[in-house]
Amino acid sequence: MRRGRRGTPAGERGSVLADETEGYLLAHAHREQARHEAEELCARMPWLTTAQAEELAAHYVHQRLDVTRQLMLGTVRPAAELRQEYESRYTELRRALLRRHAAAACAALACAAGVGAVAGVLIR
Repeated sequence: MRRGRRGTPAGERGSVLADETEGYLLAHAHREQARHEAEELCARMPWLTTAQAEELAAHYVHQRLDVTRQLMLGTVRPAAELRQEYESRYTELRRALLRRHAAAACAALACAAGVGAVAGVLIR
């Protein structure tokens, strides 16, 4: 498999770039949605001055992005833990399967050797 500059397979590098791009676009969409909501909020308060509306909108966007960040981190952490648990369990199962296959191959080889020895004795 061809490796990229940082030691990752070339296909994974494209995947990482796609993930980063998707994350950027998602963050941008959340920011735009928060700005839109802030504008709607300020529009419902016509008594605010322009400076007050801008300050309220900036505060709203900042708070909304903080909440979104916390929600995403709350999702990412358990997902990473769950992934680690699945990878550990998969490794255990793969090792157990390898041991079973090795034991079965040894048993088959021993049986074949035994049959060959018995056949050799009977032929003589």
